[in-house]
Amino acid sequence: MIRLVRARAAHWPTTVPVFAVVLLVFAWGRDLPGPVVALLACFLAGAVLAAVHHAEVVAHRVGEPFGSLVLAVAVTIIEVALIVTLMADAGDKNSSLARDTVFAAVMITCNGIVGLSLLVGSLKRKVAVFNAEGTGAAFATVATLAGLSLALPTFTTSAQGPEFSPAQLIFAAFAAVVLYGLFVMTQTWRHRDYFLPMTTQGKVIDVEEHADPPSKRTALISLCLLAVSLVAVVGLAKGVSPTIESGVAAAGLPASVVGVVIALLVLLPESIAAVRAARRDRVQTSLNLALGSAMASIGLTIPAVAVASVWMEGPLLLGLGASHMVLLALTVAVGTLTIVPGRATPLQGGVHLALLAAYMVLAVSP
Repeated sequence: MIRLVRARAAHWPTTVPVFAVVLLVFAWGRDLPGPVVALLACFLAGAVLAAVHHAEVVAHRVGEPFGSLVLAVAVTIIEVALIVTLMADAGDKNSSLARDTVFAAVMITCNGIVGLSLLVGSLKRKVAVFNAEGTGAAFATVATLAGLSLALPTFTTSAQGPEFSPAQLIFAAFAAVVLYGLFVMTQTWRHRDYFLPMTTQGKVIDVEEHADPPSKRTALISLCLLAVSLVAVVGLAKGVSPTIESGVAAAGLPASVVGVVIALLVLLPESIAAVRAARRDRVQTSLNLALGSAMASIGLTIPAVAVASVWMEGPLLLGLGASHMVLLALTVAVGTLTIVPGRATPLQGGVHLALLAAYMVLAVSP
């Protein structure tokens, strides 16, 4: 009996996306009662976990650093789809949703995932070791993208409010795509060795040693199921989004909390993957996941919402407020000091987690 239960449980990444799509077909375009919304939310969470599971299978097949790239892009596609879906439904009411979600993703990845990975890795082996060249290049790209896309709109004068003019938005979207493309080329081709995991002794690991890679057939099946999972996530999110927004409003919380909820939803499974890698003395893989997700979040979301803004009504607010600008500046400064040595102790992990805690407090009580 126990073996039967375990065998059936092992198939959940296959069955959950399929059931989620079936449920989506029956629930699409209908006014849903509370119990049905709760069921949708459960399958939404399951579909997110299944998507990341299949992304990890594909990632294991192609190896590092391609694996981190696959997982980061898959998670970001979920995020972009959720943002565009909610913005299209709500119009002016969610004009700042892209900014809130992207900034939440930057804070969660650059402080939450990075801090937790460094803390776990250094507590297990006294010091967390990573390649400062590759990690520094990734962090510099994230800082540049965040500055151009989130900080600069606050100070421009061509449009009223913290938003870009059409020409400025086109430039920001183009710059985001180009920088992200250059980073992907650097990570996967010209300087791939900068992003390979390292042991505490400084040994570069070019091949994962803990398990054999899946077969080509298994990887292709996971790739197909990954696409099914992403469709389920986008559709189910559209069904539960009114409940999320009304719940945030009923609790008296700022509208920006919706962006935090979206970022937490799509990044939680990736956070688990990063912690697992840190426990296996693969801190570089954890940092690849964190910074790759932050970079993809900006580099793919900003161009996507720029294109979507052509047919969506209302302004597209991208500029950060004063308190968030301070948090972004602290994150860049602290992150730089953390990465330069190529080694970190629990103190650095704790400092990053403190910045994430400050962001969460200000999100609820600005």
